[in-house]
Amino acid sequence: MQVLGDLVAQARDRDGVLFRSPERAAPYSYSDFATNAWKGGNLLRHYGVRHGTRVAVVVGPKKPTDEDRPGYLRDAPDALLAFLAAALDGAVVDMDPPNAVDATALVAPAAWLDRYTQGPGTKGLAYGGPVDDPTIAQFERELWSENPLQPPGEVAPDDAVLAADRTYTHGELMAESSRVVADYDIDAETTVALRAPMTTAGAVVVGLLAPMRTGATVVFGGNETADIAVADGDAPEETVVRPDDATPS
Repeated sequence: MQVLGDLVAQARDRDGVLFRSPERAAPYSYSDFATNAWKGGNLLRHYGVRHGTRVAVVVGPKKPTDEDRPGYLRDAPDALLAFLAAALDGAVVDMDPPNAVDATALVAPAAWLDRYTQGPGTKGLAYGGPVDDPTIAQFERELWSENPLQPPGEVAPDDAVLAADRTYTHGELMAESSRVVADYDIDAETTVALRAPMTTAGAVVVGLLAPMRTGATVVFGGNETADIAVADGDAPEETVVRPDDATPS
């Protein structure tokens, strides 16, 4: 496996649960998530996302409260789905976008969209809702009716995919996820808790890519103690990986 799309393709045929949250009615299976990532890639292509374009993704819950902060998941992994969907198209994704967004697409919780000034060529897509602005696409609704096939196009390991403290390539993130799997003995029985903002390369590696390599389950939004946590503060897990320790060098 050399690019993020390889993880998605593998997940399409994998059994088991990828995401679990007490605020979600049912666990999110690998197969369903991979199919929706393919749908998301095809959806974003309708709005101009292609190889080398920029996509801004704001991580958050579907219906944020005053206590929620961007970067943290609570009830659904829509932002991570959007990240992989854009990656399938060869886009470069900013998971911690500035307030003034200059990108082909902006994907964010509906309640937070007004925090961002969109450039003249930026298409806004909202998850959660409702969405009153007719210029904003409703991410989940449009995703439901999209083509469930792998998006077209070629992506190479040295293509850029994540803009953070610097720009990271598919190959760098994939190599680091392989190292994390080996160093922390992550397998299909492992649970990984997300306790850090999913805005850095290290958090994405530990909290999404490494689990997807092995069939592990990612948990968030509750008090469940997992086998491993990605956290930048205190955590109840015996094994804690700091995002800085899983950032490609």
